[in-house]
Amino acid sequence: MPAVETVRGPVDVGGLGRTFMHEHVFVLGTENVQNYGAGDWWDEDEKVADAVAKLRELPERGISTIADPTVWGLGRYIPRIQRINEQVPELNIIVATGIYTYNDLPFQFHHRGPGTMLDVGPDPMIADFVRDLTEGIAGTGVKAAFLKCAVDAPGLTPGVERVLRAVAAAHRETGAPLTVHTESSIHAGRTVVDLLGKEGVDLSKVVIGHAGDSNDLDYLMALADSGAILGMDRFGLDLINPTENRVATIAALCERGYADRIVLSHDASCFIDWFGPDPATVPAIQPNWHYRHITDDVLPALRAAGVGDARIDQMLVANPRRYFTR
Repeated sequence: MPAVETVRGPVDVGGLGRTFMHEHVFVLGTENVQNYGAGDWWDEDEKVADAVAKLRELPERGISTIADPTVWGLGRYIPRIQRINEQVPELNIIVATGIYTYNDLPFQFHHRGPGTMLDVGPDPMIADFVRDLTEGIAGTGVKAAFLKCAVDAPGLTPGVERVLRAVAAAHRETGAPLTVHTESSIHAGRTVVDLLGKEGVDLSKVVIGHAGDSNDLDYLMALADSGAILGMDRFGLDLINPTENRVATIAALCERGYADRIVLSHDASCFIDWFGPDPATVPAIQPNWHYRHITDDVLPALRAAGVGDARIDQMLVANPRRYFTR
């Protein structure tokens, strides 16, 4: 079978096993750490050891692979992930390329590209994304295997649109699949499938991230009917949508024949600096937002709701395998 790139090199897609399709290792602002973290709330060795301990819990529960969509804007730093993965060799970690923004582009792209001050040649983001996918990331030898971008509450701002079109171009050039963070309350997934479809993207290679924040079956079925995959990937974020509602929605979709267009995950991390430096903050406000929630709590709840093991394996094994098969 074809291979997919991971942090430790190419792996046969048939060997990915049960896969969580949207998990971060760290969500961490590089400038934040460099200017305010070191010597205060950030200890590299301590955080790496903590991440190793948390990630080891995944293969212990039968999860063989995670797709980590941490890109520019979320703090991607591959050498740290390599160091961690060396200590958890039972787990495949698949990394991404792209840019994560809800509004403007990073200033490094603000004045370069079509329609900018230096309106010369194609958008420079495309070459960066393609290089990450085909040559490797920042001299590490690790190749990205998928693309990541976002459409949140502000909608299709000029910066966000440029990223989507650049991601689409990199997909056309390489065949790499895409994951798009979306804000379900504004039905941003509709914007995504419309724009990417017009850009010639194979929508069967697109995960609509955070589709599971919505319980609107008409909206979700319309996305799935386009060929896109529903990212039911924020289990544990009960403030947005409680687990019982997420489970009921998946059960309803499976009953309607959509199990082949659903993937599961938590969108969790070993450490995220968005909520301050205290690692106890997230467990205090969202106690189920961790890598164990699906295996320990959600899968039994899905079975109780009538979702059998064949459909569970479809969502955890077959759909990720198809997504990463080029």
